[in-house]
Amino acid sequence: MNLTISGHHLEVTPAIREYVQNKLERITRHFDHVIDTHVFLAIDNLTEKEKRQKAEINLQVSGKILHVASAAQDLYAAIDTLMDRLDRQVLKHKSMLQDHSHVAHKRLPDNGEAAAA
Repeated sequence: MNLTISGHHLEVTPAIREYVQNKLERITRHFDHVIDTHVFLAIDNLTEKEKRQKAEINLQVSGKILHVASAAQDLYAAIDTLMDRLDRQVLKHKSMLQDHSHVAHKRLPDNGEAAAA
């Protein structure tokens, strides 16, 4: 998995980088077919003090790109909410992949109904 972390009006410190990598381990534990990951962290200079810290992620899996964004007062809280939302999307994507595999009708076992007719 390729991981790119970038910041806008923010220096990405090793502590932030390690925090994001630790949180992404939970995602790769659920779904290990992740190709590429781009994390974008930003601080907006808004007049109101709430939700100034923003975190976005683009997670590329085979055939799809999952995009999640979150905002909070604290950058670590924004990353936590981001990973929770991403985890739900990854689990949903994984269940959709598993639900599409089905047994063909002609391969189903015969219950004897055809023999009685």
